[in-house]
Amino acid sequence: MAFNLAYSNLVNQCALALERAGRGDRLGRATNVNRRTTVLVNCVLASSALWGCGESATLSVKQGTGPRPELPMPRSALLPTVNIAPATGWPSGTMPQAAAGLQVRPFASGLDHPRWLLALPNGDVLVAESNAPRKPQSSMGIRDRLRALLMKRAGAGTPSADRISVLRDADGDGIVETRSVLLSGLHSPFGMALIGDRLFVANADAVLGFPYRSGDTVITAPGTKLLDLPGAPINHHWTKNLLASQDGRKLYVSVGSNSNIAERGLEVEAGRAAIWEVQVDSGAHRVFASGLRNPVGMAWDASGQVLWTVVNERDELGSDLVPDYLTAVKDGAFYGWPFSYFGQHLDPRVAQSQPALVATARVPDYALGPHTAPLGLARAEGGKLPPAFADGMFIGQHGSWNRRPHSGYKVIFVPFRNGTPAGPPLDVLTGFLSAAGEAMGRPVGVAIDTRGALLVADDVGNVIWRVSAQP
Repeated sequence: MAFNLAYSNLVNQCALALERAGRGDRLGRATNVNRRTTVLVNCVLASSALWGCGESATLSVKQGTGPRPELPMPRSALLPTVNIAPATGWPSGTMPQAAAGLQVRPFASGLDHPRWLLALPNGDVLVAESNAPRKPQSSMGIRDRLRALLMKRAGAGTPSADRISVLRDADGDGIVETRSVLLSGLHSPFGMALIGDRLFVANADAVLGFPYRSGDTVITAPGTKLLDLPGAPINHHWTKNLLASQDGRKLYVSVGSNSNIAERGLEVEAGRAAIWEVQVDSGAHRVFASGLRNPVGMAWDASGQVLWTVVNERDELGSDLVPDYLTAVKDGAFYGWPFSYFGQHLDPRVAQSQPALVATARVPDYALGPHTAPLGLARAEGGKLPPAFADGMFIGQHGSWNRRPHSGYKVIFVPFRNGTPAGPPLDVLTGFLSAAGEAMGRPVGVAIDTRGALLVADDVGNVIWRVSAQP
């Protein structure tokens, strides 16, 4: 009763503050909207602290992991659980902790929000230094402004550097000696793929191709557009990733949804929450698989024939739902979003208008725990780490905002046997959160370099970490 009364009082105070902040005055409409947004942020944070007495996880991340995760009943609240780890960066002399048998050291530092990696055959490493594209103020409602301010608190509010840099470790000691801006003036670049003498880059709204020769440190030729991708004005999940087919004839493009649960309407979700298959010679494309809320990392299995991806699932159903996942992607398959999750578990917030489609929803192969935010994905082939990490997938987990306590904020390894996940995940790199719950770093892209070490992009620490076997 005391909690309900306190919560009701808080809601009333927020409503009154919003009304006062929105009253017309000489400051103008834009200033009023900013004032209302600031008030709303403070209300959400205060509400989250209060609601923490009533909404927190009842299951462990382990219980929400594996081929058969526990899926409790959905929980809803007037305001969502907001549990952001404030971004601080790494204090001098500190770094993440590597698992037994591994060692970690900085490969490159002083970067500007490094998000994604591509290890080139000659040993160079490309890094996309990028952040979300700026949204037109006219397209942003209070909810969008709220999200932007919360993401800024989590370390994702800086302007995008809009470049791809090339990093070179010429002497092979595991530390970059030289770096150069390979491409600049891009538009929130993310995924990269090299096919022959063409480097493909996924901007937030298009795939571009550039001429590339081994060893290039700068590309001055303009990019040639291969195809447009869903973009502005909203572009909720802006990170578009690329993966080339084994024969180099196709590109696979991951395209996230434009909302949490299609609350903006299905018409703005056309072509989204999907992986596309694109013909490299013409740009002709089709949806390869759909119902994937936000697929990001992609990798081939050991045969080079089965496509795998990691997917960020929906928010605001409580700290125990919904588990993010790793799955093989079947041609033509539907994975549930927005109508259902983890197969045919209906989302009570979404109008059920397509029961025949939901009946076909495929169950993902392997849950990764609720709100862990898996982004990076790299197959272990070519790695020279201990035998426990020889067959499987490395996953960079960016970390939660909608779960109490936090989840993710580490790099894990999912072991495989006979082409499928087998057994619990192994921690590879941990210690990204401080004892006070601050994010010193957040892992994003992962890649195996030509010397067999694991590279990890850290977009809060502005570092690329290199994980190798202990001598």
